[in-house]
Amino acid sequence: MQMKLGCILMAAGAGQRFGGNKLLAAYDGLPLYVRALRCIPVEEFAGVAVVARDETILSAARAHGFVPVYNPAPEDGVSRTIALGMRALPGMDALLFLVADQPLLRRESVAALVRLWRQRPDLPAALGPESISAFLAFFRAHSGNIVAMGHGMQRGNPVIFPKQFFPGLRALTGDAGGSAVIRAHKEALLLFEISDPLELADVDTAEALRLLSDAHKKADETEEMA
Repeated sequence: MQMKLGCILMAAGAGQRFGGNKLLAAYDGLPLYVRALRCIPVEEFAGVAVVARDETILSAARAHGFVPVYNPAPEDGVSRTIALGMRALPGMDALLFLVADQPLLRRESVAALVRLWRQRPDLPAALGPESISAFLAFFRAHSGNIVAMGHGMQRGNPVIFPKQFFPGLRALTGDAGGSAVIRAHKEALLLFEISDPLELADVDTAEALRLLSDAHKKADETEEMA
């Protein structure tokens, strides 16, 4: 029997450093929250919950057939978003956590991560856009480890947590997120290096969003000239 995998899109950030709800800001013509919703390969999940305070985002989640979860107090920290999302998706064998402020994260990367997890559902995993065969070979060589997408020793999102890690996630408080659970099991953590660091980039300020757009355009121009 196929294990049940759920997806939680964390879209409830207060956006204090951005000066407003950053997920409503546009990147290359599309709001960040729209990009995040389109990044979810719904066919891979037994359920998808979108945790947000903004009704625009919750309405968009409903339109996609996802479970909208209202977070009235995102200022209480990311742990509240995690708890609300987990409560909305009971009975899952694992949960994939997505953040909504990575505008260059690719749908195919998320789908590849899910396919990889189904090969080794006992392992937490995080993935970038590398080939699935390379990831499978990496997993076979490092059985039993937490594996995270990374570049230059920097760990990124998204991450899948199998259910043996759910108690640690539920015990989080304040602004502590999944990183706290990973730190508690750091002896099991391995980073899989990806080639494109831009896919890891999240944006907390309007300036960061502009700089990411400039970096992406420059990378595309360099690739075209190669």
